[in-house]
Amino acid sequence: MASRKQGTLYIGVTADLPERTAQHRRGEGSAFTRRYKCHRLVWYEEFASVDDAIACEKRMKDWKRAWKVEAIEKRNPDWFDLSRWLHA
Repeated sequence: MASRKQGTLYIGVTADLPERTAQHRRGEGSAFTRRYKCHRLVWYEEFASVDDAIACEKRMKDWKRAWKVEAIEKRNPDWFDLSRWLHA
């Protein structure tokens, strides 16, 4: 999640991406996303298991910001909000 293009970034794991994204937008997500208004879904990846997803989350949280931006811009160069293409 991002606040805007090149803005504040938030990384998390969920089993229900459409609902979790909606929660962040309603202000019911994490305190971090409320504070920094990270409401734009700019990147996501699906995993076969929750353990794999959590391992990836931990790795990415240790990445330099430039690496995170590069990962986003590789798939979503305009930082479009991808949540509009998610289906509940």
